[in-house]
Amino acid sequence: MAALPFEPKPASQPLAKPDAMRREDPRIRLAQLARLHNEAAETAMLANLLGRAPQIMAVLGLGALVVAGLSLGAMPLAQSVVWLALVAAGVVALWRSYARAMEAPFELFPLKGFAGDLSAVLFYAGFAWGAGAFLALAPQANIAAAALFLGVPGAALVYAARGKAVFFLAPVCALALAAIVLRPLGGFAAASLTLAAAGVLTGISLWSEKIISQPTLEQPAGMVTQ
Repeated sequence: MAALPFEPKPASQPLAKPDAMRREDPRIRLAQLARLHNEAAETAMLANLLGRAPQIMAVLGLGALVVAGLSLGAMPLAQSVVWLALVAAGVVALWRSYARAMEAPFELFPLKGFAGDLSAVLFYAGFAWGAGAFLALAPQANIAAAALFLGVPGAALVYAARGKAVFFLAPVCALALAAIVLRPLGGFAAASLTLAAAGVLTGISLWSEKIISQPTLEQPAGMVTQ
């Protein structure tokens, strides 16, 4: 007599698939919502920074023209032209990055790229602007002029660039102090005033960056979302 084929008994209930169990876990949904919230907050903050880029370019470009105009006749024209060209190079670099980011102004990846470019451009612009302490400021500039050379553009960039302004302030302060010592421009009093202005502006810049930063939501422990 032929053996009957083995027929397993059907399971009373089908086993739940791991993926299905994972989707049913409410912690997964919470983790996804937290991730989306954090991405949206970061995108909004960077989009606002992108929207203030024209103000940053105006501060650098128009500020350099004002300084060069005030020094006209007191400084050699060639020096002023070289300094204006250095500052203009920073403005052009920022414009190119701004135009590239504006092609997708609400995409997180291009916005992050613009923020990185802005830090680099402001760092270069700080050295370019600081070179004006040697190339554009007249030798007879008083203490107030030396301090305003740092304070006015620094304050405007703290408003427009928030925490990114630190990248501009550091090289400007270093070169301004070097000019005060080497040229000299006002001596110890000018150096003290410049350091004080740089310290206050740096503190405001870092504080404003902390204030405008959106709080991030923590994901549930052990949850990893794609």
